[in-house]
Amino acid sequence: MTTSEAGAASGGAAPAPRERAGQGPGTEVVTDHDRGVHGYHKQKDEHLKRLRRIEGQIRGLQRMVDEDVYCIDILTQVSASTKALQSFALQLLEEHLRHCVADAALKGPGEVDAKVEEATKAIGRLLRT
Repeated sequence: MTTSEAGAASGGAAPAPRERAGQGPGTEVVTDHDRGVHGYHKQKDEHLKRLRRIEGQIRGLQRMVDEDVYCIDILTQVSASTKALQSFALQLLEEHLRHCVADAALKGPGEVDAKVEEATKAIGRLLRT
């Protein structure tokens, strides 16, 4: 989370809108992101439902260990849980690219570069094992 996102998330004021690159005053572009609306906002309920399902899978893992279930069966469930989280992350990343990077494109190349770099680092973290 960037400093401006943290400020908006904690109830602070949204960052001031920036002028469109290469243009003078009066050409400010205010995007959803400036208002604290993120790419996943429209599917928030679906995402929460999906995360609750994944949470249930994790609880199932705890129960399996508690009940001394065969190791391979537990590992199969670990794999399913991992894939579910990876799928969720991929969906969130796609929404970030479609929404946040698209919003940055309205503001100019510097903004796009920063969002692409941010997304690239997130992808790197997702790919680490």
